[in-house]
Amino acid sequence: MRIGDLAAAGQVTAKTIRFYEQAGLLPAPPRTASGYRDYTPEAVSRLAFIRDAQGAGLTLAEIRSVLDIRDSGEAPCGHVTTLIGERLADIERRMAELCQTRTALRELARRAAVTDPDTCSAGEICTILTRP
Repeated sequence: MRIGDLAAAGQVTAKTIRFYEQAGLLPAPPRTASGYRDYTPEAVSRLAFIRDAQGAGLTLAEIRSVLDIRDSGEAPCGHVTTLIGERLADIERRMAELCQTRTALRELARRAAVTDPDTCSAGEICTILTRP
């Protein structure tokens, strides 16, 4: 199938397919006599896998590592389990940081609500953001 057909089937653009080829996520397909890329039906399922893995938060490098393991004939399940655990730990860390930021912003909003701009000191940049 040609690149436009693959793009439509995989719900991506032809530019994305070319990028995935350059990034090593899709193998370069054979070309027709007239020079067009000629993708196999397996390329559609590979594109679906890439999209699913991105949806799970994996980076393109991580996705490439999973594909490399599969392409070597091995099952990537152990590697995928490790990647998921790392991604989950990262998300949990980021959520904790966001909770701390939310708490700090709520305190700043409370301070801002009771601050009278007419009483701000000319010597400070902003009394709302300056720690008391």
